[in-house]
Amino acid sequence: MDKEMELAAAIESRMKLLEEKKSPSAPNETSDGSAPAASAEVPPSRLKTADEVIAEMKKVPLFMTSMDELDEDNEQIQALKAIAYEGTRAEIAQNFRNQGNECVKFKQYPDAREFYSKAIQALKGPIQPQEPEDDDELPEQRVVEIDEEAEEKKERSIEEACYANRALCNLEMSITASPEQIPRASDCARALRLNVRNVKAWYRAATACLAIDKIPEALEASQCGLRFDPANTALKTLLSKVEKRKQHLEETEARRKEREEQAKRKDVTLKVALKARNIATRTTKDAPDMEDAAISLADPLGPKSALTFPVTFLYPLHAQSDFVKAFTEDETLSQHLEYILPVPWDQEQEYKLADVECYMETITGGLIKAGKNLPLLKLLGSGKVEVVDGLVKVSVVPKAKASAFIEEFKKRKGKQ
Repeated sequence: MDKEMELAAAIESRMKLLEEKKSPSAPNETSDGSAPAASAEVPPSRLKTADEVIAEMKKVPLFMTSMDELDEDNEQIQALKAIAYEGTRAEIAQNFRNQGNECVKFKQYPDAREFYSKAIQALKGPIQPQEPEDDDELPEQRVVEIDEEAEEKKERSIEEACYANRALCNLEMSITASPEQIPRASDCARALRLNVRNVKAWYRAATACLAIDKIPEALEASQCGLRFDPANTALKTLLSKVEKRKQHLEETEARRKEREEQAKRKDVTLKVALKARNIATRTTKDAPDMEDAAISLADPLGPKSALTFPVTFLYPLHAQSDFVKAFTEDETLSQHLEYILPVPWDQEQEYKLADVECYMETITGGLIKAGKNLPLLKLLGSGKVEVVDGLVKVSVVPKAKASAFIEEFKKRKGKQ
C-alpha cells in the first residue's frame, strides 16, 4: 500500500502544479491580496513527468494492462500470475475459456483467439500437483484424490469447445486477412476428432471451406453436420449456399472452357485462311503492342471470309508514320493514301499521291516496289514478303528521292 499512497501523492502534486500554472494570480500573493499559505509541494527532485506517472501506474495491479512485460521481481504480479495458473488443467483451461467467451461477446476476436489458445495450451501442459485446503496436515500426509476419468472427460469437453470457438474467431478475423494469414478449418478438424457429433464444428468447417471455394469439402461438412442434426436450420441454409456456389462455379468454368475452345477454333481458322492465300507470317520476341489491332477474318470461323490487316505507312526520310487499324485484303494502297496524303508535316509538299512510291521489305531482306493500285492480297500472296508480328509495313518515299532511299537501305543492310 505504501507504493500506491506514494503514487497518489505524486499525482496530486502534479495536478496542483498544473492548476498553479493556469492561475492568473501573482506568484507571491493570493487572489484576495494576502500572502500565500505554506505549501506542501513535492521537492523538484521528486517531480515526475506524465509518462513516468503512467509507467508507475502500470506497475500497480489496479491500473495494469498486461502482466507479461512486468518485472519478475514484482511479488504482486507474480501472485496474480500464480492465481491464473492455479488449479487442475481443466480449471485453468476453463478460466481462459471463460475469458475468451467474454471477448467474443464484445467481438474482440483476436483477444478471444489468444485466450482459447492459452486454454488449449494449458490442457497440454503437465498435471499440476493439488493440495487440500487443510494446512494442518504434514506435506507427506497430503493426498488429493482426482477422478481421472471424470477429469479427462472434462478436459476433452473444454478442448473441443476451445477448438470450435477458436475456429469461429479465425472465420471472423479472416474477413480482414488473407487465407494464408488465418488458419480456417484446422481447428474444426481438431474439434471433430474429439467429438464427431459437434454440429457447430461441422458448420464452421463448412463455412471456412465455402469462403475459399473448397466446394466438395464444404458440401461434405454440411451434409455430415445434418446427419447428426437433420433439423438444423443454419446448416440447411449453409448447404443451400454451398450448392448455389457450386452451380455458379461450374457454369463459370464451362463458360471459360467454351471461350478457350472458341479462341482455339478461331486461331486454327485464321491459320488455314492465311495458308490458303499463300501469306507468310512470322512472330518475333519483340512484337509491338497494338492493343486490339490484329489480323482477323470477317467471320472468325469462316476461312473464306475477308481478311483484314493492321498496316503502318512509314515515311523513313522524315521518321514519321501513319497507322491503319483495319486494311481489308481487297483494298489498294492508293485507297488509303488518298485520304492520308498530303501529311501535315510535309513542308516541301513532296508527299502527294501521284508523287510517291511504295516499297515493302522481302523475306530475304531486300526491297520490292509495291504497286499502289494492287490489292493488298496480291502483294502479300506473292510469296516475296511476309507479315511480321501481325503488322504489314509499307515504306512511302517521294519519287525524286527513291533512288537515294534504296541505296541507303542497301548500305544499312550490308552493315548488318
